Amino acid sequence: MNKKIIVLIIIIFIILSIGVWYFFFYSKNTESQLNEIIPEEEISEEQMRQTIVSLYFYNDAEKSLASEGRLIDAKDLLKEPYKKLMELLIEGPQNTNLKKTIPEGTKINKAELKGETLYLDLSKEFIENHEGGEEKESITIYSIVNTMTRLTEVNAVKILIDGEENKAFKDNKIKFDDSFVVIKEEDEKVIQSNNVEQ
Repeated sequence: MNKKIIVLIIIIFIILSIGVWYFFFYSKNTESQLNEIIPEEEISEEQMRQTIVSLYFYNDAEKSLASEGRLIDAKDLLKEPYKKLMELLIEGPQNTNLKKTIPEGTKINKAELKGETLYLDLSKEFIENHEGGEEKESITIYSIVNTMTRLTEVNAVKILIDGEENKAFKDNKIKFDDSFVVIKEEDEKVIQSNNVEQ
């Protein structure tokens, strides 16, 4: 009988030891894991709504367009995405190594998607205030087309001036008769259009 009591006491002692060990070690590990998961700072609703867009500006050092990532409120893109992107292009880059491509005074009359083509109606300042030259004009077009076609639904951009089609820059080198599209060629985005006079 004494042996049974001793065995029972030993079993109770082992169970209590395991319980104490579990309580002290496992609960501390669980607590430290929870502390690692909980962020120190709450993420605000505004931060949760932010998204990154790519805007194309001119990089003078490399003599080419370069994209600038911009963090904006996703709500702005839901309302009028094309107008918002154009407004950001008109404002210009935040990176000091990049240059603005849209002429001063340019206003957005309307931006409307028809099928896969974005119809972008701009004010006359877009052509009147442009410094000219086929290369610079092409860079202006590239910046718009590359920016807009980053949106999956846009595959081409048709430019109108104050509601009128078939306009052109002042030197008549680049006309807006056709829509501008971007194609992938050797991993570089290039503009393809039939409206550049030779």
